Amino acid sequence: MKLKTLTTYLEKIAPLSLQEAYDNSGLLIGDINKDISKVLITLDVTKEVIIEATENSCNVIIAHHPLIFTGLKRITGSDSVQKVVIEAIKKDIAIYAIHTNLDNVSTGVNKRLALKLNLQNYKTLVPKKGNLKKIVCFCPDNHVKTVRNAMFAAGAGYIGNYSNCSFNAKGTGTFKAGENTNPYAGERNKLHIELETRIEIIVPETFVSGVVGAMLQVHPYEEVAYDIYPLENEFGGTGSGMIGETEEETEIMDFLLYVKKILEVQFVRHSRLINRKVKKVAVCGGSCSFLIEKAFRAGADVLITADIKYHDFFLHQGEMTIVDAGHFETEQFTRELLYDILKEKFPTFALQISKVNTNAVSYL
Repeated sequence: MKLKTLTTYLEKIAPLSLQEAYDNSGLLIGDINKDISKVLITLDVTKEVIIEATENSCNVIIAHHPLIFTGLKRITGSDSVQKVVIEAIKKDIAIYAIHTNLDNVSTGVNKRLALKLNLQNYKTLVPKKGNLKKIVCFCPDNHVKTVRNAMFAAGAGYIGNYSNCSFNAKGTGTFKAGENTNPYAGERNKLHIELETRIEIIVPETFVSGVVGAMLQVHPYEEVAYDIYPLENEFGGTGSGMIGETEEETEIMDFLLYVKKILEVQFVRHSRLINRKVKKVAVCGGSCSFLIEKAFRAGADVLITADIKYHDFFLHQGEMTIVDAGHFETEQFTRELLYDILKEKFPTFALQISKVNTNAVSYL
């Protein structure tokens, strides 16, 4: 299989356009057209991970965290990042990062964390805006079903948990076919009036080109009239964090012990305990202190994330318990998530989850 086949699929699942401005997701090292034979999946890329990949004949590493965050002006081996880059190039190992773009999709890191904690009725905590478009096309009445279904199949027409959503209005279209045309209806150089349907469908921005291509492929007209409008609506399919509910109301201390057990952590840092049972829980893998206010306004009893600063623990004391369960710990399930995604798409391709513990934080 070509590396491009793998990366194209990953970028369909988690488009690079969804990564944060500071991020550096995508192919970091390697030839996009190289043949690949085995993938190693890890949270971080370290020298130990490179050794593991070499020993297991893996010529691709997929990591959650980018090895290279900022530009390298020189590669001389003067720091740990440069040393790993040099070693990867020497061993001809491609490195691909899928970071905040995987955080920002509803099927990504935070959904997996919510599932691990057995949360129910979960949804995106802070949906992104500006990631939706509306495609409007005009179609002769007897081709509406074909055109509409092609657009649905390409990813259009989802609103929340509803699919195949569209608006259709009948009207009349006019056109005059010129010389060197082969009109679907009417005659050259004569004004033609056609009964048409205006089809309006909402599409995630990352699916627009595919939906337009599918529409054009089945549309009967030589020249298809269509419009693409930007929308400011929130899109629950992308955004930050997840919020859901516990299966049953739980005492706060029992819930924290449960979190420790599931995440397999020695201890968690937390703010003052709320004086009520836990029902509504917000989660966000990695550094998500920016979601404290959003979680509180959403009615969360508990927010589980990582890298909380001292003064942030004072926020909403007694009203919402803030839990710092560790950066690595809250993102650790990303490895199995990526394995599951790729195994479903490429069931016969060789995949391996790294056995190297890349957690940079130790506890005494």
